[in-house]
Amino acid sequence: MKKDENRKRATVIFAAALVIAAVCLLVGILKTNAYNNAKHRETFSGPGLFAQEDEKATDVSVVAVARSSTWGKIFDFDHVGLTENNYQAYTYDFTVSNNTKDEVRDFRFKLTFGNDAFLASAWNGALEIHQNVKGGELVATVPDLREFVPGDYDLEIVTVDGESFIAMKAGDYLVYLPSSSMNAMEMPIEPFEGTTPGIIMYVEMGRTIEDSSLELEYSFHRLLTSEPLFWISIGLLGLWLIALVIFWITSAQIKKYKERHERDNKIINESIETFTGFIDAKDPYTNGHSKRVAKYTRLIAKEFGFDGEELDRIYYVALLHDCGKIGVPDNILGKPGKLTAEEFEIIKSHTVRGGEILTHFKSLKDADEGARYHHERFDGTGYPDGKAGADIPFIARIICVADSFDAMNTDRVYRKRLTQERILSELETNKGRQFDPLVADVMLGLLKDGKITIGE
Repeated sequence: MKKDENRKRATVIFAAALVIAAVCLLVGILKTNAYNNAKHRETFSGPGLFAQEDEKATDVSVVAVARSSTWGKIFDFDHVGLTENNYQAYTYDFTVSNNTKDEVRDFRFKLTFGNDAFLASAWNGALEIHQNVKGGELVATVPDLREFVPGDYDLEIVTVDGESFIAMKAGDYLVYLPSSSMNAMEMPIEPFEGTTPGIIMYVEMGRTIEDSSLELEYSFHRLLTSEPLFWISIGLLGLWLIALVIFWITSAQIKKYKERHERDNKIINESIETFTGFIDAKDPYTNGHSKRVAKYTRLIAKEFGFDGEELDRIYYVALLHDCGKIGVPDNILGKPGKLTAEEFEIIKSHTVRGGEILTHFKSLKDADEGARYHHERFDGTGYPDGKAGADIPFIARIICVADSFDAMNTDRVYRKRLTQERILSELETNKGRQFDPLVADVMLGLLKDGKITIGE
């Protein structure tokens, strides 16, 4: 039963540990997926956008830097014959930086203009144009502004010197859609790396687009191996496997030990029973006495809470309690009449002789106590040493009750076994005299519950 309970407990512990590891892994996967599916947004404007250097204050940051203007054009909207350039071209590099250890899976940004500008060119991505025209909105996506054909789009276009520009007024905006082609490779952005799409636009002389704002939208691709819970689950699983291997090895060793222990116990038991069989065989009327006394002693000891190997030890000690009778002549053991005083002294000597024999039985703890003291009486009038009460070893007090009960419950050469009423009366009457009252009460309880049967 205890073995089954231990196995069940071990199974529960291993199952619980495996569930914890699996839960950690599952939570890690869910967290990673939720993180990868989340959309992140950041807004940049003014000095935060048009800085010379990226402060990298956010996970993903953007800096718009204008290269020096090298050329200009005349935008004569009213046809008044302007002769000097009134708009200049700027190339704006929008550096998108990934400041994390995770990969930026995709991104896009929305650039809302604070003043008029005219788009001339862009690279490494498409532009989704949004123009507010006459109370409505014109929307068109230009895959590559370098190959822009005005007639293909319903947009407000301005043509200067044969060159077409997309007009962006204050409030209009564009959405930059990065390309993932082999030529551009704007996406994904590796950890702590960046990409720099560019847009060429014309603005009025003396002005910039620094009144504009940029809204960046992006998402990450985090590897499961970057999630701490993943490594916690792997560690737990590793410990679980190690513990399982140790448990298997230990269980196999324990099983092997138990099998050897049971085999040794069987040999010991058979050896002792064979020896006690020789003793009991000297008197046909007491044949089987030692084994019965050992059985009763074991039942009484179990009621006192003894179990396992300790209970086995008590059984063996009780089994050997009469071993000293090996030296008592058969004619005295089997004498049907009253013993002489000399013969009685010889009978009594079996306790001392048994104790001396078992003194050398070192592998069975206190083996000599049962043999030497099982005829001591609780009131101190027994033999061989006249011990009383708690001075008598407890195992001897148990054997005393078991031995007396078997003597009363079996036929002897000098009398028939006693009746049930007489046996119960003797046990009750001799409490505190011959028997330890506690042990006698336990024996009476076993008889009452039918665990030991009178007359069997």
